[in-house]
Amino acid sequence: MAERRLVVIGGDAAGMSAASRARRLKDAGQLTITAFERGRFASYSACGIPYWAGGVVDGPDALVARTPEAHRERGIDLRMRTEVTEIDLAGQRVRARDLTSGQEQWHGFDDLVVATGARPARPPLEGIDAPGVYGVQTLDDGQALLDGLEQSAGRRAVVIGAGYIGVEMAEALSRRGYEVTVVERAGQPMSTLDPDMGALVREAMSGMGIDVVTGTAVTGIVTGDGGRVAAVATEDREYPADVVVLGLGVRPETRLADAAGLPLGESGGLLTDLAMRVRGHGNVWAGGDCVEVLDLVSGRTRHIALGTHANKHGQVIGTNIGGGYATFPGVVGTAVSKVCDLEIARTGLLEAEAAAVGLRVVTATIESTSRAGYYPGAHPMTVKMLAERGTGRLLGVQIVGREGAAKRVDVAAVALTARMTVDRMTALDLGYAPPFSPVWDPVLVAARKAAAAVAP
Repeated sequence: MAERRLVVIGGDAAGMSAASRARRLKDAGQLTITAFERGRFASYSACGIPYWAGGVVDGPDALVARTPEAHRERGIDLRMRTEVTEIDLAGQRVRARDLTSGQEQWHGFDDLVVATGARPARPPLEGIDAPGVYGVQTLDDGQALLDGLEQSAGRRAVVIGAGYIGVEMAEALSRRGYEVTVVERAGQPMSTLDPDMGALVREAMSGMGIDVVTGTAVTGIVTGDGGRVAAVATEDREYPADVVVLGLGVRPETRLADAAGLPLGESGGLLTDLAMRVRGHGNVWAGGDCVEVLDLVSGRTRHIALGTHANKHGQVIGTNIGGGYATFPGVVGTAVSKVCDLEIARTGLLEAEAAAVGLRVVTATIESTSRAGYYPGAHPMTVKMLAERGTGRLLGVQIVGREGAAKRVDVAAVALTARMTVDRMTALDLGYAPPFSPVWDPVLVAARKAAAAVAP
């Protein structure tokens, strides 16, 4: 049998998981693997960048799961600082440019994996590309930010956007002794939560000394001497800044795929089937932050940039290329984060998301504690639960609290995947002991209240 050629665009979670899995299933005599990565790092944890920036963990090497040399020892020709600039689907080849020498070369493929990730949202504002303004998505971005912090004489930081990256970077900068202002267009931080739960995050951030400005749009970046950032301008005023971090979320990095004519969804992510094969293209695969995935609760595709998904996508792709069979059935939208000692979690749909897909909901919000109230170290916790009116099917859960709050969302994630009703959830046999939970776990208390709201 002729040797097949696998080309992978992108050297992080999805791309290298796919390459590694395919190599385990096919030896070098059956499959050659060439991977291209335009950055200086491969197989790393982007989720760890805010904690590196805040001095909580070491980096960048500590965030690398497998070095380029280790991949090469396993029979994967990983070429760093090499950017793919064109995909020729008809000719089954890609054009790659060595960013050091500038040389370009075409490489043929029998199977192609597109794992180009995502890029920080960068609105077209005046001064957005000024020195001192940073997006945070790759280890190279993280290193650039840390280098910039060392060069900055002032200690004023403005974070634009209060999503996951925004609040995590606000904490990181606060840890480094910066006076931090977070500017958010929405009425509350964390638009991944309903506004009433986002208000709890705002209250906690303000209590930590972080100035949270909401309901305000940024209109531009004011520059000073040498063109460096000096302030962030909004509709109402200017906020002095020595450093600006963009926390506006990310967009699928699919410009290369789009130019090649590959199909994109509403959010700009690549569309695949359950095997992670790009729709309409039998030998082109895609995974990671550049794709849209099926939301098992709403039944629609959506873009969710998470390393957990990316690694699973890669495993599925590599298995299929290697001759096996695997699928990625979809997600329920589970995510956790923290700002200082406040834990934030959500899974499933928000109220607005449920309404957008035509679902009628009832909600239940409860206050509880992480442990039995009499046990030392018990912390308050707020749980909000959404259920479908009439059927009682669980639609979503949000949790905000201190230690012991966030990972409780995993119970809800399993219940969502199993399409459980809130009434059925009340009978779940969860672990109990005073150091870990009240007699009725907070998630079950919320389920009881939701079930009562559903009942006629």
